[in-house]
Amino acid sequence: MADVVPLVALAALLAVAFVHPPWWVELGVAVAGTVAVVATSATSWHLAADAAGRMLPVVVFLVAILAVAGACAELGLFRAIGERIGRPGTGPQGFLALTFVAAVAVTAVLSLDATVVLLTLVVLAAAGHAGVRPAPGLSACVRLANSSSLLLPVSNLTTLLATHHLDLSFGRFALVMAPAWLGVIAVEYAVHRVFFRRDLAAAPTPDDDPTPPHPLPTFPLTVVVLMLVGFALTSLVGIGAAWGAAWVSVAAALVLLLPAARVRRAVPVLQATQPAFAAFVLGLAVVVDAVGRGPVGDLVDRAIPAGGHHLGQLLWLALLATVVANVLNNLPATLLLVPLVAPLGTEAVLATLVGLNVGSSLTWTGSLANLLWRRTLGAAGSVPSSRSFHAVSVVAAPLGVVVGVVLVWAWAPVSL
Repeated sequence: MADVVPLVALAALLAVAFVHPPWWVELGVAVAGTVAVVATSATSWHLAADAAGRMLPVVVFLVAILAVAGACAELGLFRAIGERIGRPGTGPQGFLALTFVAAVAVTAVLSLDATVVLLTLVVLAAAGHAGVRPAPGLSACVRLANSSSLLLPVSNLTTLLATHHLDLSFGRFALVMAPAWLGVIAVEYAVHRVFFRRDLAAAPTPDDDPTPPHPLPTFPLTVVVLMLVGFALTSLVGIGAAWGAAWVSVAAALVLLLPAARVRRAVPVLQATQPAFAAFVLGLAVVVDAVGRGPVGDLVDRAIPAGGHHLGQLLWLALLATVVANVLNNLPATLLLVPLVAPLGTEAVLATLVGLNVGSSLTWTGSLANLLWRRTLGAAGSVPSSRSFHAVSVVAAPLGVVVGVVLVWAWAPVSL
């Protein structure tokens, strides 16, 4: 029972993530999974509390950054971005290029959730104004939410979790990962240009709307820039990356909540924090910790190579991370893999992150971002094609993983 129950609980949690039932079901399954793994002695209350404690700063950051992104949306930042992407005369190729720039920037600064939930809807509307086919831009949103989340520790929860095992400051992490980040983005752009070549060659039929775009709102932009500076400063004064990101993002959310309240938009900002999902992530951490103490943890441990510096070993780690992420989802895969890989050194952890972030985009269940994107478009009446999603992924994900790992292998020893 102690070996089976954690796997059943994990399967239930992943099913909840895929289906996205009402919040009380999400919360109930998280609580039931936590109680089940403790009651069957798969773990203890002490170990469960320890696992939840390690996840706590990441969850605080998640809630706060969702509030920051929601406030930016309510204060008009995403609307202004969409108006610039979809202005008449942009053309299909220009539209794709601008979408890439926006998706890369939003993912790096506001995390991948803002890209798949907020920017996706903006791109969908902007495609209608520009008169271009939306498929390339929408695909770019979900692909880049995963692939371009390599640059900063705050871009992806998986990366923020991994920083606990890395002796790198905020700025040094960005310096080490920058070549891999740029290389993976280049792969994504090339794949999109080839795969969507017919959509990109179609003549645009833009709206006849001469209305100029709204100016970019300076207040939320300023707060976001200061938030980035705060992330960097906290790492320099010795505060851990996760707690530093949590406190800075909480401060940014509180600052942005004031103008949102003045325009009577505070309630949508608070709703964007998704507290039930935060509790779900804490429950997931406890369940995955219990899974890692059983046969699955032993199996993964045996698959990890003895070293983590040679290119072949780094590629193997990225492949292992890709497989585990697409079987379990990349968040539990991070909780399971990174502590086992960490003794092999910084390069090994960074290569594993390439697999967890880029490789997780291979299937729907590989990343929560994929599921959120699918859910967001479905709610907007634009159900994405599974065939198209996987046709792009099966080419872009493996190429991106290989390019990313090669660049980590070549650059990390020089920059560390």
